[in-house]
Amino acid sequence: MTQSPAVRTAGPRGPVRLGDRAARTLTTELARRHGAKTALLVGVDAESTVLAAAIEALLPGDALTAVPADTTTAGALRDHITAQGSWVADRVRVVDSVAEADPADVLMLAEPLTGTGEEARAVIDGLTKYLADGGVLAVAVPALPAMTQGATSELERQGALFGVGADLVLRNTPPVRIHRLRFTPADAAVADRLGPAYRPSSVPVTRTMHIDSNGVAAAGIALGLAAMTRAARPKSKLWLLPALAAAPVAAFFRDPERDVPHEDEAVVAASDGRVLSVERLRDERFGEQEFLRIAVFLSVLDVHVNRTPVAGKVVDYFVVDGGFAAAMKPDAEHNVAAYTVLDTAHGTVVVAQRTGLIARRIVQRAPVGALLAKGERFGLIRFGSRTDVYLPADAAEPLVAPGDRVVGGATVIARWL
Repeated sequence: MTQSPAVRTAGPRGPVRLGDRAARTLTTELARRHGAKTALLVGVDAESTVLAAAIEALLPGDALTAVPADTTTAGALRDHITAQGSWVADRVRVVDSVAEADPADVLMLAEPLTGTGEEARAVIDGLTKYLADGGVLAVAVPALPAMTQGATSELERQGALFGVGADLVLRNTPPVRIHRLRFTPADAAVADRLGPAYRPSSVPVTRTMHIDSNGVAAAGIALGLAAMTRAARPKSKLWLLPALAAAPVAAFFRDPERDVPHEDEAVVAASDGRVLSVERLRDERFGEQEFLRIAVFLSVLDVHVNRTPVAGKVVDYFVVDGGFAAAMKPDAEHNVAAYTVLDTAHGTVVVAQRTGLIARRIVQRAPVGALLAKGERFGLIRFGSRTDVYLPADAAEPLVAPGDRVVGGATVIARWL
C-alpha cells in the first residue's frame, strides 16, 4: 500500500512506535466484542505489536484482514501469519492494499498519525468507507501536539464530533492518545455482546488491584509538595505531612477488579456503598414513565470508581447545578449531579453521580454514542458522594433495601422481570 505521509511513523521528532500497552488499548474494541466480528488492520508489518495484540484478541468466528505498511513487506507478513499456525492463518487474511478489503466492524490504524491536520483528515476520510454500519475506527496520535504537524489537533476535533472513547497511554515512548471514532449510529443491542473495555488509565498495583490515574496524579502532587517543602526548609519536618498523605490519597482512588454477574436479568450496583433508599418516582427529564430509583451513599472509605449497572448505549449526558449538602442527607437531592442516560434492551436507564459535602468533582468518561458493557467503569466521584440508578419501574424488581451494603459491578441490586 502506498502510504499517505500522515500514516508514516516518522514524525518531526523521530519515529513514533506503539508499545504493548498502547497496542492493547488500540485493539480494545476488537477484544471486548463477543461473537463473530470482522476487523481490519491497516499499516502493519510482521513485527508490529498491534498485530500481536489483534491476533491475541481473536475469537472463533472472527475474521481479521491485515494490510501491510507497504507492498514490499506483504510477503514477509504472509509468511509470519502462516508461521502462527492454522488457527491464526484461517482467521487472518493479508491483502496488498486497503482497496481489497471489505467493510469491517472494527478498523485499526497500526501506525500513529504524525502528519499535518489535512493529511490526518484525508487518511480518516479514506478509511471510513471501510467501516460497517456502527463500526469503530481506532487511531493513535502523539499526545503532545508539538510532535505532529497538526494531526493531534485534528484528532481532537474528530473526537469531539465522532468520538466514543479516548485513552491517554503515558507508558509509551512518546505518550500517545488512542481515539475511538464512530461515524454511523450503533444499535444499543450490541452493548449486550460487549465485555468491559481495557482502560490504561487504571494503573495496576497487583493482579486484582489498580489505582485510577486520578490517584496517581494526586499522589504525585503530594510527593512533589513534600520534595519542595524539604528543599525550601531542610531542617523542618513539615515535608512529612504531604509525603505521608500520598499513600492514603492514592488508596482513595483504588480500582479493584470485579466479577460481574453474567445473567441477562441481573442489574448491578453502580458503586460501592450503603443503600439509602429504594423508591418509585417520576422524573420529567427522562419521560413520563415511572422509575425505580435505588440510591447508594459512598463514604470516603468506599471505592469511588463508578460502573454501569446494565449494558447500553449512552444517548445523553448532562449536569444539573445545585449545592453540596452531605450526600446521606435528604438535601443531597438538590446537589450538583451528572446524569448519564442509557438506551437499553429494557428501556431507559439513568445513572446519576451526585456530589456531597466533600465531593466536588465528578469524572465521566463515556461520551454520547458510546456502548458500555454491564459493570464497565465509566467515571468516578472524588471524596464521599452518592449514586442513583433509575430503572423502568414496570420492568425491574429491586433486590436490595435501605441499609444494605453493595459492591459496584458485583452486587445484584435488581432483576429484570
